Amino acid sequence: MSLASVFNIAGTGMSAQSTRLNTISSNIANAETVSSSVDQTYRARHPVFATMFQQSLEGGSGSLFAEQNEAGRGVQVLGIVEDQSNLVPRYQPDHPAADDSGYVYYPNVNVVEEMADMISASRAFQSNVEMMNTAKQMLQRVLTLGQ
Repeated sequence: MSLASVFNIAGTGMSAQSTRLNTISSNIANAETVSSSVDQTYRARHPVFATMFQQSLEGGSGSLFAEQNEAGRGVQVLGIVEDQSNLVPRYQPDHPAADDSGYVYYPNVNVVEEMADMISASRAFQSNVEMMNTAKQMLQRVLTLGQ
């Protein structure tokens, strides 16, 4: 693995964390939206990440330990899934969006958890930026070796 591939790996990490931050923003923005039915109520969304692997220079030997012969080349977003946990019904018969029995349904978004997740995603993004800066400095120093 070359030093230049660090930029690609960090770039995929930054892209994944950006997707994570966007879904967190959507969750927080919709945390207090209400609906009169379970089917129309907003559900929290979460991204699903997976490691992208690259075959090593040894070639695909087909061994039982194939995972040990592969090097990571980044992260990818497989998709965004909806949280299937229960929604929050509240009895508010005076609310304009109340159903026939007087309930309104709030999303299954916990704002405190979303804020903690946002801090985690922001720090992970920042770590990838620092990794890129360090790799850039190392490449610049390699260029000055011949002077």
